[in-house]
Amino acid sequence: MENKEYLNKELFIKIDRPFGSKHPKHGFIYPVNYGYVPNTISGDGEELDAYLLGVFEPVSEYNGKCIAIIHRTNDNDDKLVVVPVDKSYTDEQIDALTEFQEQFFEHIIVRKKD
Repeated sequence: MENKEYLNKELFIKIDRPFGSKHPKHGFIYPVNYGYVPNTISGDGEELDAYLLGVFEPVSEYNGKCIAIIHRTNDNDDKLVVVPVDKSYTDEQIDALTEFQEQFFEHIIVRKKD
């Protein structure tokens, strides 16, 4: 897995699917802000996706800390988990907050080992 360098780093993310917006193809409502890290390339050839947790209003961009990576084991599209710098989430909380999308994929949550 190649995105480990983002773990525990502060990142700028652009939000293209804000909290409360509707997915253009599948029709579900985003319960979190969802976006990407500009000028990066992920395994799927697109910019590296990021879930923004802990911000419960729509935003268009955000500076936060990457606390984990959702590594999909049956898909080539890792997702960063970004939060406000003063927040933290357990693996169980991350799973619950991202289940709306991750329920369709097998994945593991990767964190930096101290």
